[in-house]
Amino acid sequence: MLLHVNQLDSYYGRSQTLHNVSLTVEEGELICVLGANGAGKSTLLKAILGEIKYSGNLKFCSEDNKHMITPKIGYVPQKLAIDKDSPCSVLDIFLACSSSTPVCFIKPTSKRKTVLDILDRVQAAHLANRRLSELSGGEIQRILLGLALVPIPNLLLLDEPVSGVDKNGADLFYKIVSEVLKKYDLSIIMVSHDLEKVRRYADKVVLLNRTILCQGTPKEVFDSDAFKNAFTFARLYSKDGGDINV
Repeated sequence: MLLHVNQLDSYYGRSQTLHNVSLTVEEGELICVLGANGAGKSTLLKAILGEIKYSGNLKFCSEDNKHMITPKIGYVPQKLAIDKDSPCSVLDIFLACSSSTPVCFIKPTSKRKTVLDILDRVQAAHLANRRLSELSGGEIQRILLGLALVPIPNLLLLDEPVSGVDKNGADLFYKIVSEVLKKYDLSIIMVSHDLEKVRRYADKVVLLNRTILCQGTPKEVFDSDAFKNAFTFARLYSKDGGDINV
């Protein structure tokens, strides 16, 4: 699958949130979108999801560019609001998302192996019986990633999926995403602020500030004047040589 975004514009009230955004996403490609708060990163994902109005063109095509297709899209938000008193387990939420029948009428044993296989993709099978309210931020995000992979999508959208997650959890999440990309025929667009991870995992980087300032390989974007100007006041390297964050 190829995604062609051509001259995309969007507005929030009278304020323009995206202007003349054009890019191509190829199969098997991990694209990371960078930009300051308010740059339109989440808005771009919402436009691709069809959740907001926009002008311009979004086309999903076959790899040979000859046929339009209706894609399967998976989505992982920044976080999931969970009632701390909810008894809902990981198994419950998977059963609820895979059937129109109320969970209380589903026999978990009949679906358990299927759910465990899905959770195993994101190294979370051991969490099946845990309450969602008991999970860490990193564990919740892996559960959401597992849900986004049912069925395996053509395009996976990740909106700052490790925001607020500790370093170990973030490292594991990026590793799993990399493995998913290698194993399945899909494409990924990820909004991220972690430049070290972007440098390591991304095939292409898009620097956004309502319009695309620069796009290319991580090296090309990080070495560009547009990037240096955009992050003049950012802290690029930690004192101990650890992760780069903006």
